Amino acid sequence: MAKRLSFTLAILLAVILSLVFPEPFTRWGDFELKKLIIPILMVIMFGMGTQMSVRDFWGVLKMPRGVLIGLGCQFSIMPLIGFGLAMLSGLPPEIAAGIILVGSSPSGLASNVMTFIAGGNLALSLTLTMVATLLAPIVTPVLMQLLADQLVPIDGLAMLWSIVKITFLPVVAGLIFNHFLHGKVAWLDGAMPLVSMVGIALVITVITAAGRDALLTIGGVLIGVVLVHNLLGYLLGYGIAKLAGLDRASARTIALEVGMQNSGLASGIALEMGRVATMGLAPAVFGPLMNTTGSILATYWRGKRREGGEGKK
Repeated sequence: MAKRLSFTLAILLAVILSLVFPEPFTRWGDFELKKLIIPILMVIMFGMGTQMSVRDFWGVLKMPRGVLIGLGCQFSIMPLIGFGLAMLSGLPPEIAAGIILVGSSPSGLASNVMTFIAGGNLALSLTLTMVATLLAPIVTPVLMQLLADQLVPIDGLAMLWSIVKITFLPVVAGLIFNHFLHGKVAWLDGAMPLVSMVGIALVITVITAAGRDALLTIGGVLIGVVLVHNLLGYLLGYGIAKLAGLDRASARTIALEVGMQNSGLASGIALEMGRVATMGLAPAVFGPLMNTTGSILATYWRGKRREGGEGKK
């Protein structure tokens, strides 16, 4: 487990450093490091696209029930829980809106990794992440306008363009790259996971440094709220999937897809809105927490499978 938690521990260490010594993580000379967030996210999304092919879209047709249940859980459980927690938290409006923003975002690459570790339905995980990411430019702005507009002004069209720019266009570019150059740039397959991990760590660290003062003031409450959000995502995602009649591996997959959000995308949206030091705090906290809880849960489930005491259901 220690090896699997090493990435999360590295992020936690970087976050602690950014809280104690924020200056090196906010600017180098006249250059503000937060300007790197959007380009880094675009590179990560491009890398995600290079791991896909048009054939992957057949996954929706091969397991439509699991995909529909997963998407329904993804875009209902987390936004609604986020809204409830934001209203009950007593946090400043812009910070509370960040909780809803995390909940309204799609799942990310971390859920695929945890599903692999857990021995879940990896094909379903990859399909759900891909489809949720492609739906995000429409679904996320709609959810934010419905649930968060009372906390901060939400420009739905501007948010749509931000998500298209950060996710959709890079993913499509990656798909095109993979279609025409598949197998011709072998080093890319090995490099992109490392680039993604370093990129996400840098994004979380920069946002933490930018919102350091607010985080030190309300950090305990925000951490508690985000942890509850994350854990309820796992619990309700798994429970609803099982009630819908899915097998255990698929239910675990949906639990991880629902509980683990694309906190990097949420951070990028907060930056595009000019609220990275407020709305960006919940995503910055959610990232390390979900990797910690996800690693523990996936490792536990993997151990259960190895014990050999589980049936398919």
